[in-house]
Formats: sequence, structure tokens, C-alpha cells
Amino acid sequence: MDRRSVIKNAGIAGILAAGAAPAVHAQAAIRWRLASSFPKSLDTIHGAADTFARAVKNMSGGKFEISVHAAGEIMPAFGVVDGVQQGSIEMAHTAPYYFFGKDETFALGCAIPFGLNSRQMTAWMYEGNGLKLMREFYAKYNIVNFPGGNTGAQMGGWFRKEIKSVADLKGLKFRIGGFGGKVLERLGVVPQNIPGGDIYPALEKGTIDSAEWIGPYDDLKLGFSKVAPFYYYPGFWEGGPELDFFINDKAFNALSPEYKAIVEAAAAQAHTDMQAKYDARNPAALKQLVGSGTKLREFPKDVMAASFKEAMAFYEELSAKNENWKKVYADYSKFRGEQNLWFRFTEARFDAFMQAQKL
Repeated sequence: MDRRSVIKNAGIAGILAAGAAPAVHAQAAIRWRLASSFPKSLDTIHGAADTFARAVKNMSGGKFEISVHAAGEIMPAFGVVDGVQQGSIEMAHTAPYYFFGKDETFALGCAIPFGLNSRQMTAWMYEGNGLKLMREFYAKYNIVNFPGGNTGAQMGGWFRKEIKSVADLKGLKFRIGGFGGKVLERLGVVPQNIPGGDIYPALEKGTIDSAEWIGPYDDLKLGFSKVAPFYYYPGFWEGGPELDFFINDKAFNALSPEYKAIVEAAAAQAHTDMQAKYDARNPAALKQLVGSGTKLREFPKDVMAASFKEAMAFYEELSAKNENWKKVYADYSKFRGEQNLWFRFTEARFDAFMQAQKL
């Protein structure tokens, strides 16, 4: 290649580079507020919003900034859907199942008892019909959603007394989020929906008998082992709960194509980052809890079996009376069946073998 060709090609490269870079830098400066449903002390679940905001700022060259506000700073933990819907904030980071009181379909965007695990949930959202169906539903609330993290399968929670059979559930005041409470209520449990930051004092004072949050890393931070000795597993109502970024549709639609792409990429980064943090930090935290006296217990088989039966019956009842639920759950249920067939031969067998080894 001669000198003139090099100069010519270098010139074209320079023009292309100059033409590509300003695509973001020429954008107008934007400032948004994000309301979280979680306290700052939980660097994993609240931290996903920080990860998202930081990525948006970096990818936009500082032009697009999002301030993150913990639960209670600008609105209550459970007020964020109203805030986004009304446009009083541009976006929120939350667990969709908190809002099943508005419509049970919200729970399908997060977790339901005996539902999808975290990988299956991500697959349904991105490669199945999950994102399409949930966005159609959220549009009724002026919301555009993006997956914003997953905790992985959760623990079953902290109890003052042992649970030896289904009979021990009757009358139990249990802080439980989302749809788990609706199912356990059918077995005599008295569910309590309390924000994360308020659980410890309620458990300490005896206002509630038991509480679940997420898993060892967060539970250790929140100090539940000090007021309830029995730690149960698995959290069958949260096999793979997805967190979401809820964005006001007018605010999102007003963004340029470049900024929309940045939001999508930043959400995907936060989605992956959250579960990586939980998977990396939970083992050491569980060891610490058990080492300090926590009594680890598996839910009795009759509790699992009775809960599964009630969950399936509940979903049938909802399908008969809620058209939103019926439409989304039909697809969700079909996807779950196909995933279970596949995972039965691969992940489950591999995991069972590995967990039986001495490593």
C-alpha cells in the first residue's frame, strides 16, 4: 500500500471516528431520579441501581446522569410504581411482586411459588415471550421495564420456633414478600408485607413470628440471627426472583436512540452483576451464620407438598378471574414445563453429583 493510500484510509478512519463519537457527546444533558425500594445498607440489591446509574453516566460521557435514592428518601419503598406511573420520578428499581395488590400479574415479572429459577427467568424474558408480555401489561401503568438483577434461589427465612409439619404454620405471622404469602395464607399463615429495612425491629419485638428476606449475605447484615435461631430452606416461593428497572414511558420515549441503547446496556450489566455478587458472597456468610449458632433446617416434605398443591390451585383460580394473569401465566407455565424437562437431565444431575463430592 502506497503512502497516499495510507493517508486516504487514515483520513476516512478519522472521519468515521469523528462521526461516531459525537453521536453520544452531542446529546443534550439529562438528569433523572431513580427511586429504589431497598435501603442503602444492602449493597447487593440496592447496589444494582448504583451499578446501572454509573454505567449510564460512563457510557454517555457524563451527559446522562441518574441520581439513586434509597427507600424512603423521596418516596416509600412500596410507592415507586405510583411514582413512575404518575411521572413524579423518571424511574425506579424494585421487585415487581411487591405490587400484586394492584394486579396479580405483577408477580409474574418477578417470582411466584414453584416458578422459574434465575436462569430460566432470564431465558423467558430475553428469548421467550416474557419481556414482550410483561411490557404489554406494564404499559397499563405507563411503565417500560428492563430486567435489573436476580438474587438466585432464596432462603426460606428465619423462625423463632421449629417448623416440623404443616400444622406448625397455622397462625404464624410471617413477613413474606410477593406471592409466597398468598399461597401460605391458604395453609393458615398470616402473611405480613414489610419493607426490608423494617423487618428486624418487627421480628425483635415479636410483632411477627418469622421473616424471610433474601439469603445469607443480606440476612447477616440485617442481623436476623440475633432474634430468630432457625434458618429454613429453600425459599420455594422465590426460585429466581427478578428485579426490574421501571421507567416512565414518556421519559423513556423522549430519549434519543443512543440513550435508549445505553439504558438497555446498563440494565443488562446490572442484571448480571447482582446475581454474581450474591453467588460470590452467600457461601462465606452462610458459614459465618452457622458458626455463630444459627440452626439450619430444611422445610419438611409435607410443607413443600402442601404448598405446591395450593400454589397450583391458586394459579388456576386466578386464570379464571384475571385475564391479564391468564394471558401471561399460560405462556410462563408452558415455558416452565419445557425448562424443567431440560434442566432435569443436565443442571439438576450435574449439581446433585457435584454437591455430593468432597471438595
